[in-house]
Amino acid sequence: MQHITLKVEGMTCGHCVSSVEGAVKNVGATGKVDLSAKTVQIQFDEGKLSLDKIKEAIEDQGYDVG
Repeated sequence: MQHITLKVEGMTCGHCVSSVEGAVKNVGATGKVDLSAKTVQIQFDEGKLSLDKIKEAIEDQGYDVG
């Protein structure tokens, strides 16, 4: 399992948290958002899922991934 923390710009509220965590879950990973730090901690199986796919899923929700 791979563990990574990504900086996510544009999150401001609980709806944003749900959107980002939902996007991560929908591609097969788990994510926990820290709204005050504007980060998401992600755990995923790098054999089944790429980091680029996770970033793309978050960006598709309208957020910038750093």
